[in-house]
Amino acid sequence: MIINFEQVHNYYERLVFEEVVRMSESYAHYSADMLADVACVALNRLPARYVRHDVDMMFYLTEHERHAIEESLGEALSFAFSLVGERNAKRSTGT
Repeated sequence: MIINFEQVHNYYERLVFEEVVRMSESYAHYSADMLADVACVALNRLPARYVRHDVDMMFYLTEHERHAIEESLGEALSFAFSLVGERNAKRSTGT
């Protein structure tokens, strides 16, 4: 039996990556490495939700759950952009 796990992924990955790209316009001074760090920090603050197809997850969510996901995504990204920016500033000043 051949089992294909290539479709299995964390539901939040695509959401986080798309939001980091969208928000990067407001953070033009962030390098590509910093943006990758932002994505990692944000993903580590969100629960793992593994799916094969994103549409399957969205189908079973209530409106309340969708809103909670959007809220937690926003909070995780806000935290991540702040953290990465602060750490980069400390590195730049040598403190």
